[in-house]
Amino acid sequence: MNTEYTPRLVILALDLGTTTGWALRSANGPVAHGFVSFKSQRFEGGGMRYLRFRSWLDQLAVTTGLPEAVYFEEVRRHAATDAAHIYGGFLACLTAWCEELGLAYQGVPVGTIKRHVTSKGNADKQAVIEAVRARGFRPADDNEADAIAILLWALETKGGVL
Repeated sequence: MNTEYTPRLVILALDLGTTTGWALRSANGPVAHGFVSFKSQRFEGGGMRYLRFRSWLDQLAVTTGLPEAVYFEEVRRHAATDAAHIYGGFLACLTAWCEELGLAYQGVPVGTIKRHVTSKGNADKQAVIEAVRARGFRPADDNEADAIAILLWALETKGGVL
């Protein structure tokens, strides 16, 4: 019997924001997930949250290896101007990081993610959390649940490949 080990693609899924949700499928299969806060600190300049985000991405790559594919929630409309600016800053940092390292990346529309995990494109945060929990995950908040949902979408519709 000839059995060969074929490593899987390392896939990173992100819900970008001040509290960024993340989910990572490693080369040997397990999914790790969580969230990290990039809230501005008291005596920091406005750009420090983005430097901390970039440092976090670099550290994640050192710890887990470079992902072959990066998927993120593509937000087209924000309720507040500040949220739009913050999202744009994280998106710029992420796409520049991917370009520098030659990583494939793709945004996934919010409605597409929600429809995939809940069958309803306008599902609320709680419905997404419950749908992800029904698949065996235990997200701590909606940001983490969104990242897991993005990863599930990537794995189930794209096979994890861009």
